[in-house]
Amino acid sequence: MKNQTINLLKDDEIIGLIKTEGSSKYFEILYKRYYQKVLDKCYSFVKNRSVAEELAEDIFSKIFEKLPTFKQLSSFSSWLYSVTYNHCIDYLRKKKKLHYPSWNLENEIPEIIDETEESVENINYDNLLVILELIHPEEKALLLMKYQDNLSMKQISSALRISEDAAKMRLKRARTRVIYLYAEKYQKG
Repeated sequence: MKNQTINLLKDDEIIGLIKTEGSSKYFEILYKRYYQKVLDKCYSFVKNRSVAEELAEDIFSKIFEKLPTFKQLSSFSSWLYSVTYNHCIDYLRKKKKLHYPSWNLENEIPEIIDETEESVENINYDNLLVILELIHPEEKALLLMKYQDNLSMKQISSALRISEDAAKMRLKRARTRVIYLYAEKYQKG
């Protein structure tokens, strides 16, 4: 098959070729399609270009190794993003020794408010980015998956290896924490 034709194939068609022919040349197409997105996602977590590059390479190595077991129950891109989020969160947990339940207890916000009761007005994007760096990486991941990447709760729970109910609860808590911290930092006085 010619390179021009191969590049026009859909992800699932390329995966089929990889599984039947076992050639890494087809994996290169997926790599080229998604490397920059994976790198950007890794960078959004670690804020260090060389570490993000290492993480992205590790992720693609993991994907290449696991591709024969990929059942295609979801799209390749969803699966890739799930692996990316998990890998980055696992890295941050090991690096910072962060365990969400204990972190959440230590960083409990006063009287969790319902975000419908108290809203933040005129949110500044740059200020919001500052607040996102103050919350737990898992909460940040939840918010990015939901609002930036538009993943479903099922995809989010799968990516974070938690139940859908736990994902919903943590997402609500993450939104509440962001609203609370934003109001405290930028709307007081």
